[in-house]
Amino acid sequence: METTNLPKTRKEAQASGAKYYFTGEPCKHGHIAPRKTKGACVECLKVEWAQAQEKRANYFANYNRSEAGQAAKQRYYEKNKDAVKARAQGRPVEEQRRYKDAHRAANPEYYKALVSFRRRRFRDATPKWLTPEQKLEIKLKYRLAIELSRRTGVRHAVDHIVPLQGDSVCGLHVPWNLEVITQVDNLKKSNKLLAFPPKK
Repeated sequence: METTNLPKTRKEAQASGAKYYFTGEPCKHGHIAPRKTKGACVECLKVEWAQAQEKRANYFANYNRSEAGQAAKQRYYEKNKDAVKARAQGRPVEEQRRYKDAHRAANPEYYKALVSFRRRRFRDATPKWLTPEQKLEIKLKYRLAIELSRRTGVRHAVDHIVPLQGDSVCGLHVPWNLEVITQVDNLKKSNKLLAFPPKK
């Protein structure tokens, strides 16, 4: 803030209607900075604001980790599921990636269990009568998703057209039940059964 034209005292600032004044002397905390006519030194206010923000952030971080906080978040999610998903999908790809990486780093046991569950679910949904050629087709679908993600900069995923855990029917982990789509479309679809075979 430019101090050259500021009043020198609070009294002068009040008389002229100025919002700030500058004495050139340090405040009680040692800041040489403009002061608000109706308040304190602007640097002191910045420090107080930063401390209040840190205190608030710590409070909510602790609350969010508590059982009450987790229960409240789950209730909110159940009531506003579509809005929560829409906000998540609307974030830039890099922001989504940073959030997921941070969540994965903070919850390694959860992701180990998730990977184990997914592998077991895929194994249980994979028929024993699949031929080696059909198993190779499945691998190629996942390689295609990786290649498209790398080439386009847009994350792709392998989707089960008929979900493995659908509400009304469960599909199989077989080549003709797989399609490569963007991660955003995959999140929108979730476990919904849209169309089979897929519309082109």
